[in-house]
Amino acid sequence: MEQTLDLPPGYTLVALRELGDAFAHACEIAAEAGAGTLTWVRRYDLVEFAVVLEPDEPLSSARRAFFAGMNALADAIAAHCPPEREVEFDWPDAIRFDAGLLGGGRLAWPADCAEDEVPPWLVFGVILRAAAMAHVPEVQAASGVSLLSEGFEMVDTDAIIESFARHLMTAFDRWKERGFEAIARDYLERLPKGKAGERRGIDVNGDLLVSLPGGSGAPERNSLVDALARANWYDPQARGPKFE
Repeated sequence: MEQTLDLPPGYTLVALRELGDAFAHACEIAAEAGAGTLTWVRRYDLVEFAVVLEPDEPLSSARRAFFAGMNALADAIAAHCPPEREVEFDWPDAIRFDAGLLGGGRLAWPADCAEDEVPPWLVFGVILRAAAMAHVPEVQAASGVSLLSEGFEMVDTDAIIESFARHLMTAFDRWKERGFEAIARDYLERLPKGKAGERRGIDVNGDLLVSLPGGSGAPERNSLVDALARANWYDPQARGPKFE
């Protein structure tokens, strides 16, 4: 019997073979496949999936859906992790578990979409290290955090994706009912502060704004688009999270 996922209503599963690329494939089929399409690569060493979204606002502000995705991912990990363990973010896209780099999220949109146009689709992609990757030298692998090394069960890897799908729906409902501030607050709670007392906010275009107490002038601005383009957590050659 072929392995599958138990996703909530509204999702359509597209399962790929082990060598597939969930993020790239979701981007290729997004225009035709539509919202709720979830591409998933069956791998033992990575939790790799991507979901197609259809926003209803211009690209410049629609990118904030990324934070709803990151919140859903962190909530899903937290629901299955051993107790008393922290799930945190590095701005904007890396997931840390107990301070170790576990993986991260990515966001794609049509290359020809202008900032003031409503994009026909967005793709939110995720890769988490589930186990030591077979092609990585043992010494290097030992320096990396994985779900299995941190006390998760193997069955939890699929359950995290299923849980993410439910939490993502909840996040968008929360956004609709309470506004984006509720999403921003949840995200910022998991983003460690650089300095004591600093105030943070997420601008309408997704940039991180940081101001110090008593400071005058404009807050420091951290570009979401630039940071997503760097994807500092991701190793494109290994097609997985970096080792630190």
